[in-house]
Amino acid sequence: MSDQTARKRIAEFVKAHGKPGTAVRAVVEPIGRAGARIVLVGADGAMGDVITETVEVATQAVEAAEGVEQAEWDRETTSAIKIGPAHRRKMAKMQS
Repeated sequence: MSDQTARKRIAEFVKAHGKPGTAVRAVVEPIGRAGARIVLVGADGAMGDVITETVEVATQAVEAAEGVEQAEWDRETTSAIKIGPAHRRKMAKMQS
């Protein structure tokens, strides 16, 4: 995915799940040859992701996005995620 497309998807997520005064969190993760994954955590606890060609493209897209802060998988980020019953059922099915 190009840098422009990544920025557009991040902006769409911020619009849908952001809140004034509260930044959307973005964790950039390398995923080998496939590139990098940007995991987004919205102010409402929603999660989303964007795949890019490289970690550098992902980092640049996050840095350029308004209302987004780069984060790590720390206590504050993980506790901001709200996982609903439907997602839990889906994940439970994947385990069996």
